[in-house]
Amino acid sequence: MFVDMPEADLAAYRSAQTAPADFDEFWRRTLQEARDAASAPTLTLVDTGLSTIDTYDVTFSGFAGQPVRAWLRVPHHAAGPLPAVVEYVGYGGGRGHVHENLMWASAGFAHLLMDTRGQGSGWSTGDTPDPEGTGPQGSGMMTRGIDSPETYYYRRVFTDAVRALETARALEMTDAARTVITGGSQGGGITIAVAGLVPDLAAAAPYVPFLCDFPRATVITDNDPYKEIGRYLAVHRDKVARVHEVLSYFDGVNFARRATAPTLFSASLMDPTCPPSTIYGAFNEWQTADPRQKRMTLWQYNGHEGGGPLDRQYALEFFREVLE
Repeated sequence: MFVDMPEADLAAYRSAQTAPADFDEFWRRTLQEARDAASAPTLTLVDTGLSTIDTYDVTFSGFAGQPVRAWLRVPHHAAGPLPAVVEYVGYGGGRGHVHENLMWASAGFAHLLMDTRGQGSGWSTGDTPDPEGTGPQGSGMMTRGIDSPETYYYRRVFTDAVRALETARALEMTDAARTVITGGSQGGGITIAVAGLVPDLAAAAPYVPFLCDFPRATVITDNDPYKEIGRYLAVHRDKVARVHEVLSYFDGVNFARRATAPTLFSASLMDPTCPPSTIYGAFNEWQTADPRQKRMTLWQYNGHEGGGPLDRQYALEFFREVLE
């Protein structure tokens, strides 16, 4: 069933989220510290037995210079520079098995798939630990380090994600000017964050994105992962204001207000995990210069699975259009 606003109301919805005064400086400093601590990435060719795709096991420097894993897949013996896709994965997942996620390289792109630190045991495997300490937290990742924006988990993840993009752009085999980003659910939320932090991005395709419009999302759904925050605040009753202040540094709404790249979103009217109004809260703030390159695919009868393979098909078509 429909779980949120009627379709006609979504286009006019505006989130109540506001950005802290030092939002831009916080992220400028965070990213600069990561760049200053970075070392050169390592790429190791993997014998996968596949004849059409070459796969590299990549380690690059993320938050505070910490190592982050990724897969890089490219068409076999392709001559660069190639258009590149950097992809971020959904909540609980990691970069997965070496034989998974072959679409982008099959379509002629260099494809960097970032592992998500501390995850990779929910539905696909991961190989990157999160070595940072934390105070009291609930189950899952949503309240890890939530007492401060300096220690919050997604500070590290979003920084890793920007550094993944910078790593992909710097490879000899890729074309930095034709590098795009995508991801679903948590990966979609990460995509929005990177688009707000990297001003010259070629394009972004977040589908059914998570991590958007926390003031609304945390009170209109009982589904995890947003509910992790609700359970935490039901115990830490005196921390409501502080938690929402911290979350404002990581809200897709605030990143979308800074994003200018061509974009293709998706949302589902029957999504109880990422209700469509929370997604429109970010989409409606996006600042694409050409309104024809700011698009939403709305799935009427779907939940959090969104368009499934069609989200990826439409992203491929969109990227080819804007990169031509």
